[in-house]
Amino acid sequence: MLRDAGLRVTRPRLAVFGAVCRNPHSDTDTLISAARAELPEVSHQAVYDTLHALTQARLVRKIQPQGSLARYEARVGDNHHHAVCRSCGAVEDVDCAVGEAPCLAPSDSHGFQIETAEVVYWGLCPACAAAEPAA
Repeated sequence: MLRDAGLRVTRPRLAVFGAVCRNPHSDTDTLISAARAELPEVSHQAVYDTLHALTQARLVRKIQPQGSLARYEARVGDNHHHAVCRSCGAVEDVDCAVGEAPCLAPSDSHGFQIETAEVVYWGLCPACAAAEPAA
């Protein structure tokens, strides 16, 4: 996949890409730790540079829900969305929105060539909802 995207295959790139694949929706600190488990000498800067290159090559997707650190995932090529827990920050994939709301086709694209629509569902994950006091 790296070669097909025009990237050189290096040990740091393999370690970081593998970390993203194994740890979807992870922040950079988590990915640094995961990459170092495979390649202990990989530097912070190498991980940041690799995440940037992988994102530019569209091999990974960077998401950043409001109030959250940037997170990365290897699920690309579809227009899926995310559910984010307001309490603990857990993120889960949600397949493309269905139904009439929310609208995924803009009423006016203002000349933009629209490629994707991002929908973020905010709420409480099951664990946090179960921990909430009864109303």
